[in-house]
Amino acid sequence: MRHTFHAEQWLPYPIELVFAFFGNPENLPRLMPSWQRARIEEAAFAPPPPRPIAADPALRLKGIVAGAGTRMTLSFRPFPFSPIRVPWEAEISEFAWNDHFCDIQLRGPLAYWRHCHQLQPETRANVSGVPIHGTLVRDQIEYELPYGSLGDLAQRLFFDRQIRSTFAYRQTRTAELFPRMFARR
Repeated sequence: MRHTFHAEQWLPYPIELVFAFFGNPENLPRLMPSWQRARIEEAAFAPPPPRPIAADPALRLKGIVAGAGTRMTLSFRPFPFSPIRVPWEAEISEFAWNDHFCDIQLRGPLAYWRHCHQLQPETRANVSGVPIHGTLVRDQIEYELPYGSLGDLAQRLFFDRQIRSTFAYRQTRTAELFPRMFARR
């Protein structure tokens, strides 16, 4: 049975920087729990369409951005202290600058996986009522575990909690990394 998961995070940074950060596959292992020891094993990058011209040149991050058609194999430990690594081959199936990109699992531990990262500019007020321009990041995931009803049981007993924990970690880690990255600029 297919399941869905949604998460949102608001970041006080311009959409161009937030999109470039999440669009760079080199950042993915940094956003995964350290016990997983995630690493990129191989990648075949498809270039994204030309980047829109930013009004402010300071809003351009240097680095890779993976366009539609990019394939990547990541490996990770499925649980702490695991002696085995699980491969996960994914492909970027959709890409629109500063709007969204989606990845699908081609080969890996799940029967199905589709993850869309959607971004939109959003202004929020701080505690003093001063507007702060930022970006709302929405993660929308549709997935299915293997093994039919046994997989559904694993979903209820284990996987639902793991995906929530993983994305909570990812949001905390993102909030830690952004100020460090932009303090150096």
